[in-house]
Amino acid sequence: MHAPPFRFRLDLHSGVPVYRQLIDQVRGGIASGQLVVGDQLPTVRQLAVDLSINPNTVVRAYRELELGGLLESHQGTGTFISAQKIRGGEQERERQLAQIVSDCVARAGAAGFTVEDLLEQLRELAPQPSRRR
Repeated sequence: MHAPPFRFRLDLHSGVPVYRQLIDQVRGGIASGQLVVGDQLPTVRQLAVDLSINPNTVVRAYRELELGGLLESHQGTGTFISAQKIRGGEQERERQLAQIVSDCVARAGAAGFTVEDLLEQLRELAPQPSRRR
């Protein structure tokens, strides 16, 4: 069974800048396994058209992800998920994750959701192990 293609989605009412949403979605896609090394992202022009946003917004997000080592751009062929891992020591990664979880719980609570609601959504995002015998 083939996983559905990765799709970007914007929430224009979240207060989060669009370029930041793109960055967060790529990072989330990598973390969840929806995006893997070598996957090609849409071109700047195509993503801008698909999302009805300014191409400079996509350029900004892609550039920041490239500087962070998560993307590689190859002139004439496109932009791809790189083989490099997200940088940072174990303590820094744990601190970042705790901050992300705290922010997520706070935003969900403000919208009327429970931690159990969040966990249910996270379970749906988690890749399912293949069952082979």
